[in-house]
Amino acid sequence: MCLSRSNKTPHPVINVRRVLSDRRGFSILEVVIAIFLTTVGVLAIMSLQPAAWQTAFRSDYMGRAAGILHEELQTRESFIMNCCNTVTAGTTEATVYAGGGTSAQAAGDARFTVTTTIASVDTNVWRVTVRVAWHGHTGISESLVVTRQQAFSYPAGCSCT
Repeated sequence: MCLSRSNKTPHPVINVRRVLSDRRGFSILEVVIAIFLTTVGVLAIMSLQPAAWQTAFRSDYMGRAAGILHEELQTRESFIMNCCNTVTAGTTEATVYAGGGTSAQAAGDARFTVTTTIASVDTNVWRVTVRVAWHGHTGISESLVVTRQQAFSYPAGCSCT
């Protein structure tokens, strides 16, 4: 079937002025909605900031406390392993500042309380428990069982029996 030229529908006339006027930009309502949504998003992110600071603060203290705990356990272990040293069972408490692990506080240092308990378990066997706490927190603790070791005798000539 062949269509003649007269049977075709005419092309609609496009009003160029109307097409250009439909593409003017954003309306004031769209701008207000965009500003509102952006403000809500920014406020939501800012509300998370205090929790993030608190978590970072606690993480910093936990890391420092873990370092102090490890150092104290290592020191006590090496002391007890040397059969030339006299081990006294009991509890000691010390204040340590995180800036360098010294007893002197410098500006910005965090203060930790280190409680060390040594208990005799058996002949030449001791349990060392260390708890490191800081202001407002119970802290962290760890225990270690230590035995005397002939190979760790110092100074030379010390007799281990």
